[in-house]
Formats: sequence, structure tokens, C-alpha cells
Amino acid sequence: MPALVLIVDDDRSNLESLARIFAKEGWRVSLAASGAEALETVRREHPSVVVTDLMMPGMGGEELLRAVKAVSPETEVVLVTAYGTVEAAVSAMKDGAYDFITKPVKRHSIVKSVRQALERASLVAENRALRAELAKLAHGEGDGGLLGAAPAFRAALDTLRQVAPSSATVLLLGESGTGKELAARLLHDLSPRAAGPFVPVNCAAIPETILESELFGYERGAFTGAAQRREGRFERAHGGTLFLDEVADISLAVQVKLLRVLQDGVVERLGGKQPLQVDVRIVAATNRDLGAEVRAGRFRDDLFYRLDVVAVRLPPLRSRREDVPLLAAVFLRRFAEQNKKELGGFTSAALEALESYDWPGNVRELQHAVERAVVLCAGKEVDFPDLPEAVRRAASSPLAAPASALTVPLGTPLEEIERMVIRETLRQTRGDKNLAARLLGVAPRTIYRKLDRDEEGRLVESAPDDEGGPHRT
Repeated sequence: MPALVLIVDDDRSNLESLARIFAKEGWRVSLAASGAEALETVRREHPSVVVTDLMMPGMGGEELLRAVKAVSPETEVVLVTAYGTVEAAVSAMKDGAYDFITKPVKRHSIVKSVRQALERASLVAENRALRAELAKLAHGEGDGGLLGAAPAFRAALDTLRQVAPSSATVLLLGESGTGKELAARLLHDLSPRAAGPFVPVNCAAIPETILESELFGYERGAFTGAAQRREGRFERAHGGTLFLDEVADISLAVQVKLLRVLQDGVVERLGGKQPLQVDVRIVAATNRDLGAEVRAGRFRDDLFYRLDVVAVRLPPLRSRREDVPLLAAVFLRRFAEQNKKELGGFTSAALEALESYDWPGNVRELQHAVERAVVLCAGKEVDFPDLPEAVRRAASSPLAAPASALTVPLGTPLEEIERMVIRETLRQTRGDKNLAARLLGVAPRTIYRKLDRDEEGRLVESAPDDEGGPHRT
């Protein structure tokens, strides 16, 4: 739904003029002719932004600003006045105003201000949602595998939420430990089938000879040992969701039967003669390249196209390192509570090591690492020695950050090679010159002397000036 902007002014012509401008931007607009009327609207509708005149009879703009911040702290306020002074602007900003605009109001100025205020309100709302999610997870009401703020992860989560209300088959892609089963459960919980069963099947963990009977069930006497009729996973998932984990491990023979269910919604128990209609949503997952499996002849192409209706890739943890501290904090609280320990968090050395490690086992490996650290921790904070050896060893290595292939053409001058290495090290350390200096075994001032930034933010060489200091070239 478009954002709601509340315009407050005792001048009707000003109200209508701003309403037309904002409506053209695609925003929903609400109007109020006084501060008191505006406050009632804020209590009732919680607009994203309030644009209010400063000088109004009764409740003026500054008083309304303070009231809005008390009633709806997440609402941003833009003040408009014909009597702009530095003192008034400073006072308004101290009271929480987002912007202070003087009349006559220019269209591009007010639109820019409101658009930026809306972006800030959106970020604040998302941050609040993440904090609420963190608090919920910290009390054991979920799993940290689906918590994060990295753009790639949030994009995957947004896609899951968009597709959840539909009946579309979803294919979850990603390495082991990235949270594919958690994503499948989220799809189920957000779907109209949430009241129905969620039935997971790990296709790699069930022997091929048993998987068919597990999925489709069997009649009594269908094979040796079949003493009584048994429902398959498809029947048990009727009205709900069936999660086929590691679907690439299904044999070609079972793939044929699975394709029929996807096409017709019909299953047939082993040894049975009566087809059974089932209403099941399929969510499949794999850590392999199904396209490559199809080309190799190990996976049916028609089944692949049936499963690949909506594909969602969950990013590995090494590509969302900014989420490591958040996830680690969730796991620390959980395991500290389980082990009845009072821990204040991680030391800077421990946190730096966690962030620099590649986590080949992804979120699952991080969870196990934090659990181990909590159990072994003898102090008030988890410290570097409490971490698993693999994490400590990677952090102690001068090549702790994953190196990219640095190609040096033959004949490149030694000075240029030096600059290339410095630039690549800075890239790996995200611009941290002090850390880059430690990795390269030089003083930080050497980094500053060799490289500087021009006005456009690009890294360029620095040469010493007459006094030995750097100057821009």
C-alpha cells in the first residue's frame, strides 16, 4: 500500500496544492485544517510523514511536532513556515523534526524532503521489525537461520513472503546449512495451508529402496514385511505442505511417480489398485545444480520444469557477513539460557574472528560454534580461545580473508604491483586501512602514503610532498 502523508495547514489553498503534488507522486494523502484535527488523524492512522505549517491558530506546528512524536514516534515530521530562522530550525530539529522548509515552497524541494522522510520512516520500521524478530528469536520462538539484514537475504525472504499465499511449487536452492527447511516452514506458515500438516522428507537420508514406500505408502502384503496398510507422506500431507529436501537424490524410477503427482494430484500406494486424490503443495530443496543434473541424465527435465516454478536461492553466510554478529548474538542468548550462564556477549577479538571466517557449513556451523563457545566459556564474555580451532586458525592466518585471483601481467612495474596488492587487501578488509596494514606487515601511515582518495572517492596514488607528507595527485 502506498505511504500515507498527512498535510496540516489552516490555509485551504495550501492544503489542496500540496495534496495535488503528493498525489502525483503516488502517495496516499490525508488533510487536516488544524493541529488538533491532525493529532486525531495521527492517533487513528499513524501516517508515515506529517507535513505541517508552523504558524497555525490553536495548536501550532511545534506543539504538533512534540505531540506526534509522543503518540507515533515512527512518524516523520516536516515543518513548513514563512518565518524561517536558524533558531526556529534548530529548535524544531531538537524536537525531532525531519526537515524545516521555508515558504514559498518549491515543488522539487518539498517532494525531495518528503521522499527522504519516507525512506527514513521505512528504514526505522524495518529496523524495529528486525529488533522484534531478534527479541522473539532470543526467547526461543524461532530460529536464527531466517534472521538477517543483508540485501541478498532480505530479497530471498521477500520472495518467500510474496509466493507463500499462492499454491505455486517452490524450489529452494542453496548450500547445506543455509536454512532451506526453515524457509519451507515459513512458506507453509504464511500460506492458507498453515492449519494443515507440514511433512518434511529428507530424500538423501532414506534408502532408495524405502523412499518410494515412504512417499506413496503401501498396502498390506505389497512386499515382504508389509504386515499392514501404511499411509505415505503424500497422504499425511493432504491439505498441507510436503517438503522434499535434497530432491536431487531421488532415483529416476521414483521421479516418474513424483511427476504424476505433480501433474494430476494422484498417488497410488504400493500394491494398491485405487488411485488416491491428494491436495498437497510441494516445496523442494537441493544444494546441487539441478540443471547440471538434467544434462547429466540423472534428473528428468520434465520434473525439473515442474519443480522450478518459483526458484528462491538462499545466500551462503560468507556472502552476508554483516549478519554474523546478529545471528551469533541470538545463538549466544539461547545457549547461555539453556546452560544457565550469564554472558555479556563476545569480546572484540572473538567477534572479529567470527566475522572473518568463511563458514562453509553456513548458519548451522555458526550455531554449533556458538554453542560450543558458550559451554567452554569460563568468563563473562565469549573470548577468542573459546571458539572452534578452525575459526581461530583462519583468523590467525594472514590470508584469513578469502583472496581473489590477482592477475599481474608480465612486465608490470614493481611499484604498480605493490599498489595492486594494497588495493586488493583494502578491498578484502572493506577499506579498513589499519587492518590492511596489519595483514601486509607495514605501518598504517604507509597505506595512507601510498594511496589516497580523490574527490570522486576513487583510490589513486599518493606521492610525498616536499615535507615528506602525502599529497593528492
